[in-house]
Amino acid sequence: MRLCRFELQQIQQIGFYDDLTVIPLAAAAAKVGVSLSALDGLGAALPGGSQRQQVREIQQRLAQLSSGDVAALRVSTDSVKLLVPVPSPSKLLLLAGNYSKHIEEGGGKATERAQTFPYVFMKPPLTTLNHPGDPVRIPEVSPNHIDWELELGVIIGRTAKNVKEADALCYVAGYTVVNDISDRKFRPNPGRTQREKDGFFDWLHGKWHDTFCPMGPCVLPADELADPQTLHMTLKVNGGVEQDGSTAEMVFPVAAIIEFISSFVTLVPGDIISTGTTSGVGHAKGKFLKAGDVMEASIEQIGTLRSPVV
Repeated sequence: MRLCRFELQQIQQIGFYDDLTVIPLAAAAAKVGVSLSALDGLGAALPGGSQRQQVREIQQRLAQLSSGDVAALRVSTDSVKLLVPVPSPSKLLLLAGNYSKHIEEGGGKATERAQTFPYVFMKPPLTTLNHPGDPVRIPEVSPNHIDWELELGVIIGRTAKNVKEADALCYVAGYTVVNDISDRKFRPNPGRTQREKDGFFDWLHGKWHDTFCPMGPCVLPADELADPQTLHMTLKVNGGVEQDGSTAEMVFPVAAIIEFISSFVTLVPGDIISTGTTSGVGHAKGKFLKAGDVMEASIEQIGTLRSPVV
């Protein structure tokens, strides 16, 4: 069962998530008679977490209850505030150019995995991470070329250093939806003297605006997904499909990404890796976000991350 963080009556909780409702984990534990102490974040309930076994037992016992008993535990998602699954990861890492179709739509030439390596960059987590349903804010400093990028987010569950690809998925706690919002034409100091690396840093800084990383609405535990390279993904803007692809298209699959990053950076529980986007971004079509738009970023088996634009 998918898990989420949410706030109800100003109290933050962990719950089971099913699109229209949440079941508070503490209430479910009490109902089925499983002892569950207060969780120290969502990670404790996911693979690698200290209370994963108890959470699995709660799931099993819930499945044995009558539909009426389960319904009595449910709370409408309209009545709660969904929160980002990991509020303060030590690292928020993202991939650029990890889908050949996206490289090609931008005018680049796709390369084979053996001929290249993953391009990894970072976003400031505390100011870019954005709760499900919270608005993405178009920056006044550069408002005209704001774009979407639907991505599979990977949450690390165990400390990983020098991990081999064959073992890498054992270090994953779960999967979520990320929308890597991008300012395609950010140009600080337009009257500047051009330097060789200006273009790269314009691109990089255009990733960093506040609210530019919506994430959620929930987490699919890694032990409930055998292969993360099998997921259909779509992104809609105002109901129209803009991106339609699959995680199977990745140049570097999730396990290879973890192997690469952990070869020189220690990954710790709660770290987020966003694995790149498929084709269909606005920049390739000359379409950009404006106030009043609504994005719906969906990944099969996980859910839909809805973000209005203001």
